[in-house]
Amino acid sequence: MDHLDELEAQSIYILREAFARLKKLALLWSLGKDSNVMIWLARKAFFGRVPFPALHVDTGKKFPEMYAFRDRFGKEWDLDLKVEPCPSIDAVDPTLPPAARSAARKTEGLKWALTKYGFDGLIAGIRRDEEATRAKERVFSPRGLEGGWDVRDQPPEFWDQFNASVPQGAHLRVHPILHWTEADIWAYTKRENIPIIPLYLSKDGKRYRSLGDQDITNPVASTASSIDEILAELDGTKVPERAGRALDHETEDAFERLRVAGYL
Repeated sequence: MDHLDELEAQSIYILREAFARLKKLALLWSLGKDSNVMIWLARKAFFGRVPFPALHVDTGKKFPEMYAFRDRFGKEWDLDLKVEPCPSIDAVDPTLPPAARSAARKTEGLKWALTKYGFDGLIAGIRRDEEATRAKERVFSPRGLEGGWDVRDQPPEFWDQFNASVPQGAHLRVHPILHWTEADIWAYTKRENIPIIPLYLSKDGKRYRSLGDQDITNPVASTASSIDEILAELDGTKVPERAGRALDHETEDAFERLRVAGYL
């Protein structure tokens, strides 16, 4: 197997382990490149059909292109799509910086969805190379009663042996692409011909490397108008993937505070 085959096999193994061990599972679909790859992998893992809901926790502030993508491919991929709204910003910790506070609406919306559906496992498309706090994650990551993440109390994971015991009254986060990189995502997307949102491609000298809410996400300078050009650009860039995310430029502890409280 080549590098992409090995990544794919590992992710499919994780998805099947989660499905076998957890009673009520959902896949978090943020509509971006990572979660689209994750859905593609889930379809491969389960012979063309995702056997658990795809959950979109919707802030109502995504780009129109993202909503169009969701509506089209939710049907084409035959997903059991559940769209759950987020509360207003008044329900969020007022001590957070502005962009982090806006992003935290997603955490509160996710808590509502967990209460509503009673999921004991949530599959999320985060990667270790995205952000320093995410590098500390586990593949099977226990969450507290309020969805909180205790970075100091993570289970060891050696030789692909995972602890899938669900905390009493809480849930597990499962991360099938934790070991992938941004370049891996794009190389696999190209190989598999996975549909992408056009915002990832350069227009007027700019493109989005990471997609979030319109009001807290900005494009970066780029001339890459194809996946091949994106891969070539990544090979030489020193600009972080999340350079266009406003919350990553706020106070040093803002992102970690979000993650401890249950943010993805």
